[in-house]
Amino acid sequence: MEEASSPLSQPKKRGRPKGSKKITTEEPEISPPKMKDRSTAAGNKKAAVVDDKYSNWKSVVPILYDWLANHNLVWPSLSCRWGPLLEQSKHKNRQRLYLSEQTDGSVPNTLVIANCDVVKPKVAAAEHISQFNEEARSPFVKKYKTIIHPGEVNRIRELPQNKNIVATHTDCPEVLIWDIEAQPNRYASLGAAESHADLVLTGHADNAEFALAMCPTEPYVLSGGKDKYVVLWSIHDHISTLSGESTNPQGSIVKTAENASLGPRGIFQGHTDTVEDVQFCPTSTQEFCSVGDDSCLILWDARVGTNPITKVEKAHNADVHCVDWNPHDENFILTGSADHSVCMFDRRNLTSDGVGAPVHKFQEHKAPVLCVQWCPDKPSVFGSSAEDSCVNIWDYEQVGKKIERGAPNAAPGLFFKHCGHRDKVVDFHWNVYDPWTVVSVSDDVETTSGGGTLQIWRMSDLIYRPRDEVLTELEDFKAHVAGCGPKA
Repeated sequence: MEEASSPLSQPKKRGRPKGSKKITTEEPEISPPKMKDRSTAAGNKKAAVVDDKYSNWKSVVPILYDWLANHNLVWPSLSCRWGPLLEQSKHKNRQRLYLSEQTDGSVPNTLVIANCDVVKPKVAAAEHISQFNEEARSPFVKKYKTIIHPGEVNRIRELPQNKNIVATHTDCPEVLIWDIEAQPNRYASLGAAESHADLVLTGHADNAEFALAMCPTEPYVLSGGKDKYVVLWSIHDHISTLSGESTNPQGSIVKTAENASLGPRGIFQGHTDTVEDVQFCPTSTQEFCSVGDDSCLILWDARVGTNPITKVEKAHNADVHCVDWNPHDENFILTGSADHSVCMFDRRNLTSDGVGAPVHKFQEHKAPVLCVQWCPDKPSVFGSSAEDSCVNIWDYEQVGKKIERGAPNAAPGLFFKHCGHRDKVVDFHWNVYDPWTVVSVSDDVETTSGGGTLQIWRMSDLIYRPRDEVLTELEDFKAHVAGCGPKA
């Protein structure tokens, strides 16, 4: 239990820097730490390239987006997740948003619960979405509650069965479980005591920092760490130890109890280096996959033991940072790597001796890929984010097809590139309640004065709707405009 309250500060292999505070006038009580010296020629060149790309992107925002909200973060957030839908109205929905604050130690690290107003499609005016200040906080994002986290928040995952329950990874072996509604709101001042997690999941033998997943069908938790283990828990096991006591009035499935801990259902061994990400099969509580710094993709089945079912020895030519399993078609798995690529595998083509070429290798990013996720709104679409400051949106059905619209030199399958960030995009998340809406966060320490950027965006539906349907709509609009002109 001591590790959870005093996480070890060991460097991460991904090289994510500690946050530097962005200097603002909104929080004068916090003294800004010294910034890194970025006066080298290489640093200036990188900043110039990023600024040029960002300026070009900002000039076309009204054309590309149906809605965009830009929110300056005083401290970087290494993870972002949509929570439950709270309210619905005519022009917008209010929804929970989970973020974090990765500080430099001058104030505590926090888990932030925010309320976000999501503007409905075709409501925002073009001038509204284009006129934003990069240094300002968005009026659409408001803090609801702050939890003082024991160590920086590397990863946040919500429990699908109850999205008031979230799990977090920090620089320690344990997984921390939080009941958002039961936790008291805290003020993150220097020296403030850490919040107590509602449940601590034990089982790792070394720090588990990034690999974390929740099962879509049952309250199961999956984790991976530096010990090369993949560890599985069931929160049901904790509930069964509560001597038949009922859950709290808010409907939580986690009974609040200080220092409550839970051991694993299984520890799975097969990786030879740090496990970087894990994911459940969307239709099974017992099948899952993992990727790691050994360049492997491994498939597991808890029903048949703790050894790999299938192990792809060379899924990429470098560390594999992220993985996602298609919720629409359980045969397809995505992986993202430090080799700048995203691979899509068909598990029907994988064999037990580790042989299996990807269905396709998606190459457009210019730096290590940090996050991949399938789109909930179309089975063939997915997104990927990387250290090149971009979120790319792909459609594998378009690979090999001749597409007349779009950039002529674009990579096969790429149909949208979000370039609104100016440094590494460490996480993004599709919104299941609002189609084609994405939240993304970047750690801006290396290219600006520190801090981070949160953006909530929805591309224009003219980009992803069927081509013939879009052309018909545009022709109708053209005829309407012509009819409104002066009569001859």
